[in-house]
Amino acid sequence: MRCLQKGLVIWLTGLSGSGKTTISNIVKDLIKKDGIRVEILDGDWFRQNIDPEAGFTKEERRKHLIRVANVAKLLARNGIVTICSFVSPYEDVRNEIKNIIREEAKFFLIYTKCEIEECIKRDPKGLYKKALKGEIKNFTGINDPYDEPKEYDLLLDTVRNSIEYNVEKLYSFIKEKINEIEKA
Repeated sequence: MRCLQKGLVIWLTGLSGSGKTTISNIVKDLIKKDGIRVEILDGDWFRQNIDPEAGFTKEERRKHLIRVANVAKLLARNGIVTICSFVSPYEDVRNEIKNIIREEAKFFLIYTKCEIEECIKRDPKGLYKKALKGEIKNFTGINDPYDEPKEYDLLLDTVRNSIEYNVEKLYSFIKEKINEIEKA
């Protein structure tokens, strides 16, 4: 496995159940097959292993995502393609994340668009069901807002397009960015 001269951060944002993690894991495997170092920082994994005390208020989420951004920046500055899969619901916090990472690495925001109704239908972890019953507070899309990105580098519409289509779209995007880095 080889590292790039300079890595990059691919940050997927979208509602819970929008397909961020599924797409990220498949793309990670494709990039690995190309012989390039790649890591995924995923919301569930990061909360469980790195930041178990993280809460869900806006300020707690902000602090959590700043930690993630600094880890992603560290990986990327060491030549690793870093894919981050986090709801990251607030526009101002996403801008803060972008600024932190861009101090030392390329940053690309990917919007995994999925309407709330579809996310509720999918509900892979049963979280929407609990949030709708009032068992979970500050749940994005139910009783806490999700600011749709005003600007993003790539849109993955996971309602209108298949997983395979979105995987290919993201993989092609990343390959293009890797090629740009290697030519620089």
